[in-house]
Amino acid sequence: MPFDATPGGGGGGGGPSLVGKLLIAMPNMGDPRFKRTVIYLCAHSPDGALGLIINKHAGQISFPDLLEQLDMKCVPGTEHIRIQLGGPVETGRGFILHTDDYFLKGVTMPVKEHVGLTTSVDILRDMADGKGPQKALVALGYSGWGPGQLEYEIQANAWLHCNADTDLVFSTSLESKWEAALAKLGINPGNLSGASGHA
Repeated sequence: MPFDATPGGGGGGGGPSLVGKLLIAMPNMGDPRFKRTVIYLCAHSPDGALGLIINKHAGQISFPDLLEQLDMKCVPGTEHIRIQLGGPVETGRGFILHTDDYFLKGVTMPVKEHVGLTTSVDILRDMADGKGPQKALVALGYSGWGPGQLEYEIQANAWLHCNADTDLVFSTSLESKWEAALAKLGINPGNLSGASGHA
């Protein structure tokens, strides 16, 4: 991790921590890499923030393809696992967001709301053997912000934020997650303008 990823502490600038929350890109998002994205925040402290996009495919790579690159084979029934793009930083590195029924001591970082984050290849091996978590999101790369950067972007109305739920986070219907996240706030995408980023 590029900075302290401890879920506890406050957010940047001493504000509330958004760990375990969803960031929802506003329609006026200036960065095309984040257009209509939903991001699960895994870390948020005065040192910055780290999250994973939960609604973007990582090109054509499949779970069996990824395992083959790591000299592993997957058991039948795991071929459906999608590889997603977690963000534009370190896209060669894997991040697995998963339910807390799976835990590797000294490796898995508990996040919040029954969700953990593991970056070890061991979890992929367990998933390939059918011994992984009940629900998981395999992402390449992450989305990162420096000190105060995320707070500035929220104040500039680039992002809304809301509570996360595991059904939405781990849903395989990636294309509908942006609208579903907005619906949690009672917002119709067609009515969005420069509304406040604080939800």
